[in-house]
Amino acid sequence: MNYQGLIVFLGTNNLEKTHYFYHEILQLPLYKDQGVCKIYDVPGGGKIGFCQHMDISINGKSPIITLLVDDVDKSYKELLEKNVIVEEKPKINPKFNIYHFFVKDPNGYNVEIQKFL
Repeated sequence: MNYQGLIVFLGTNNLEKTHYFYHEILQLPLYKDQGVCKIYDVPGGGKIGFCQHMDISINGKSPIITLLVDDVDKSYKELLEKNVIVEEKPKINPKFNIYHFFVKDPNGYNVEIQKFL
């Protein structure tokens, strides 16, 4: 697989306060505003995103670890070849304008393989 980056998504109850803290206080550049999610560049590599539709507690919903790739279908096939269980085939998510699929890591966390469209 040819990974291009990493985004860690976490829940928030107040996206605007979160944006102020990460963008104005910590001075992380805003990478992408998806409306209900804001994603920030992390200097040195990687990105962190906060979404108002996700629980803050991991008791309700697992955090999402997102790996960005050029070729989602190729990554899907490679994971299947390695006997990784993938519950759904890659699909377009029009709400966020992405092409993606999910797998679970050994801890039960959701790992998303994704390409922005």
